[in-house]
Amino acid sequence: MCGILAIIGKGKDEQLVKELSKRMAHRGPDESDLFMTEKGHFLSHERLSIVDLKTGKQPIQGTSTAYMVHNGELYNHQQLREGILKDYTFRTHSDSEVIVHLYEEFGYDFCDKIDGAFAFVVIDGDDYMAARDPLGVKPLYYGLDERGRIYFASEMKSIADQCKTFSTFPPGHYYTSKTGFVKYYKPEYEYYAKADQGLDLDLIRETLIEATRKRLMADVPVGVMLSGGLDSSLTSAIAARLFKAEGKELHSFSIALNADAPDAVAARKAAEFLGTTHHEVHFTVAEGIQVLEQLIWHLETYDIISVRASVPMYFLSKAITDLGIKVVLSGEGADEVFGGYLYFRNAPTAEDFQKETIERVQKLFTADLLRADKSTMACGLETRVPFLDREFLNVAIRIKPEEKQPKNHDNIEKYILRRAFDTPEDPFLPDEVLWRQKEQFSDGVGYNWIDELKAYCATQVTDEQLAGAAEEFQYNSPTTKEAYLYRSIFQKHFPQVSAAQTVRKWIPKWQENEDPSGRANEAHGKGVQDNAKTRIVV
Repeated sequence: MCGILAIIGKGKDEQLVKELSKRMAHRGPDESDLFMTEKGHFLSHERLSIVDLKTGKQPIQGTSTAYMVHNGELYNHQQLREGILKDYTFRTHSDSEVIVHLYEEFGYDFCDKIDGAFAFVVIDGDDYMAARDPLGVKPLYYGLDERGRIYFASEMKSIADQCKTFSTFPPGHYYTSKTGFVKYYKPEYEYYAKADQGLDLDLIRETLIEATRKRLMADVPVGVMLSGGLDSSLTSAIAARLFKAEGKELHSFSIALNADAPDAVAARKAAEFLGTTHHEVHFTVAEGIQVLEQLIWHLETYDIISVRASVPMYFLSKAITDLGIKVVLSGEGADEVFGGYLYFRNAPTAEDFQKETIERVQKLFTADLLRADKSTMACGLETRVPFLDREFLNVAIRIKPEEKQPKNHDNIEKYILRRAFDTPEDPFLPDEVLWRQKEQFSDGVGYNWIDELKAYCATQVTDEQLAGAAEEFQYNSPTTKEAYLYRSIFQKHFPQVSAAQTVRKWIPKWQENEDPSGRANEAHGKGVQDNAKTRIVV
């Protein structure tokens, strides 16, 4: 995991390029390298060393004139080395090096051969290509300056004041000057609304276990974020089993306002059951408010739910890195894939339900993935997301939506995921965690967090300011005082119209209250029975 910056075009001052790259130094606290090609183009890299700590320095040169910088992890790099790239001589043991050799072997057409999370740029003379992983787990932006130079960067802050226009690089695409943007990720589920795959609980379980196993690849300590919700608890449970099989100790981490918060209680139960070395972090509302401006600068968004959830994730990340852990697993993606948010109960039809799951997965890079990457990388911590594994998605999204809809299972969201891991003979989790109702992360840390945060925002914005918001912010105009405050902070750091246009608001469908908190849904807190299973709201 790193920060990358590439500038294609001559005439840029080398010292300025260093300074632009250093705006992302938090992404790569271990090493910083800048390279200017013979043609005058720049590649810069802020490195967080995860795989190959000694020889993985970037940019990495290929066998001839191609150079590459990469942010992310490639989980099948060893298979590629031993397979289609077996005739190449490798300079490093880094997973990243396979990219430059894939380029040398296949030209532009190789991204679908990579299994992992990535954003990269290859420069070969005056030719170049940039690409982003299928779902946008790793961030990437691109822009154009007044002299026609093109920029690529992991974070917007490195290029925003250099470019006359810039935007978010679309996931699942690569770009070259010869082809423009090319969509390489074309899963079948994107092309039909109604899935047709039958239910196979064993396959769901097996593919998620494999997705988790491959994400433990690292030459540094790996931990798990354990909120006590279903998704992070499942990835933690799988990781705990894999660690135990190798005789390793697994560290788990949770955060809350206090020990009685919903997530804190559930996380302790899960950790005790799994036998992890558990660390519980607390923060105060005042501390959260104090870091708002700094955090919005890191996040590069003014989306309400992203800001709310990023504050506790940021504090948790600091505590994790202070203990020397550089990689964590997290549960992002499950709610989108399985329709786990409470508003999914109100989907009018199975087809609408399926369309919404697909759309939410496709837009994750604007919300939860952005938050999961930037709030952790602000502290030099890499987050990996097993639920967005490509093979797991191919299984899970294509399941008939009728099997996923809560209304067909006594209003239990993510029912089939719970059933897949409901193995009484060898339980993955205690029932009170496995069958716990969905609690959004920003709620679960303690209900006072959002309530007091909204109250604080109301004291910072006048009625007159809010009344004039549509004129002041003509794109994505804020409609609440909380939204106005976040937008104002964002505008201070990123005043460009292009910057505002990179943000997408997360708004739940099919409910009158558009507040993104799960507590805004009328279903929140209503327990139901499913045979002998009691849903728990902790």
